Amino acid sequence: MTAARNPLGESVAGGVDAKDNPFRIFWIFLILGCTSFGGPIAHLGYFREALARKRGWMDDRSYADLVALCQFLPGPTSSQAGFALGLIRGGPPGALAAFVGFTLPSAVVMIALGFGVLLIGDPREAGWLKGFKLATVAVVAQAVVGMARTLCPDMLRSFLAAIAGGLILLAGATGHSLIATQFLAIVFGGFAGYLLIESDRLKAPAPRIDVGVSKCAALVFGALFLALVIYLPIWALSGAGTLAVPIGGFFRAGSLVFGGGHVVLPMLRAEVATPGHLSAETFLAGYGAAQALPGPLFAFAGYLGTAMSAGPGGVLGGALAIVAIFLPGFLLLLAALPFWSALRANSAVQGALKGVSAIVVGILAAALYDPIITDSVNNCLETILAIAGITGLVVRKVPAWLLVATLPAAGSVLL
Repeated sequence: MTAARNPLGESVAGGVDAKDNPFRIFWIFLILGCTSFGGPIAHLGYFREALARKRGWMDDRSYADLVALCQFLPGPTSSQAGFALGLIRGGPPGALAAFVGFTLPSAVVMIALGFGVLLIGDPREAGWLKGFKLATVAVVAQAVVGMARTLCPDMLRSFLAAIAGGLILLAGATGHSLIATQFLAIVFGGFAGYLLIESDRLKAPAPRIDVGVSKCAALVFGALFLALVIYLPIWALSGAGTLAVPIGGFFRAGSLVFGGGHVVLPMLRAEVATPGHLSAETFLAGYGAAQALPGPLFAFAGYLGTAMSAGPGGVLGGALAIVAIFLPGFLLLLAALPFWSALRANSAVQGALKGVSAIVVGILAAALYDPIITDSVNNCLETILAIAGITGLVVRKVPAWLLVATLPAAGSVLL
C-alpha cells in the first residue's frame, strides 16, 4: 500500500489515497459515539475494527504506534486517538468532526442529567442516587484491579503504587492540596521509573505517523499548553470572572490524567466537590451514571459544568467544561506527534512512563477508598450491594452499563 498524502501535502503511513470530508467523518464518529460502550480500551478496539480494518484508514502497525503515543501522553487516550485519526483522514476539520461526533451523544446526556440535578435540587437521601454511588464503587474497583494487573506486574511498581496511594490518603486526612500531591507523586514516579525500571527492547519502529504537524507547529502547540497551565490559575486567583475557576479547574484536571478516564475522578473531585461547588453525593451519582453511557468518560465534565455552583452553569457551563478538560490532551498530542518516534525509542522515557503508570494505580486506589467507599457505603445493606456489584464486574464480567442500570433500581426499593 502506498503512502497517502494528507491535506497539507505530507505523507501518512498506512493511509489510502481518498480523503473523507468532515461531514462523513462526523457521521462515522457519531455512530461510534452512540455504540462504543466499555471504556477507553474497548473504544480503541472499536476504532481499530471500524476505521483501520474496515475502512483502511491506517495499517495495524501504524495504528498500534498511534495508540502507544496516546497512552504515553496525559489526557483521554481513546479521544486522542480518534482526534488523530480524524486529523489523518480529513485534516484539522476532520479532527474537529471526529471529536464532536464521538463526544456529542454522551455529552448531551450528561448535560441533561446536570439540568435534572438543578431542577430537583440536591437529592442526597434518594435511594436511586445511593444506587448510582454504589455502582461507582464497583466500576472503579474493577478499574483498579485491571490497571494493577497490567501496570504493576512486579514488586517495584506495586511498591510505587502503594506509596502514591498512601501519600494521597495522607494529604486528604491532613488537609493538604490533593492536586499538588498528585502532581508531585507523578513526578516522583517518573523519576523513580527513569532510575530503577528497565526499559523494553523495541522492535523495528512502525512507519512514521505524519498528520501534517510540523516541528515548528508542534512547538507552538506545546507553548500554548504551557501558557494556559501558567495563566489559568493566575486568572482564577485574580477574581477576573465566573469563568476562571471552572475552566482552570477542568483544564488542570485534563492536564494530569494518565491511565484513562477513571483517573480523572480524584482530580475533578478536588476541583469541584472539595471546594463545595457541588455536593460529594451528587458528584458521585453523576460519575456512576456516566458509566452506563457509550463514548468518552470525560463527558462527565459536562454534567459537572452544568450543575456546579461556580461558573455560568447550564449548557454554556457544560460545554465550557468539556472543551476545557479535553483541550490539554489534544494540545499535547499535537505537540508530541513529530517527535514521537524518537521519544518512544528512548529507554529513559520508557522507564519514566512505567513509573508514572504505577503511580496512577495508587492514585486511583486511594480515590476508591476516599471518597468513593467512605461516601457511598454506610451500612450493612449498602456493603452487601457494593460487594455484589464488585463481584459482578470483576468476577462475573457483567457489563458496566447493566450494573449501572440495576443498582439505582435496587437502591430505590431497598435504600
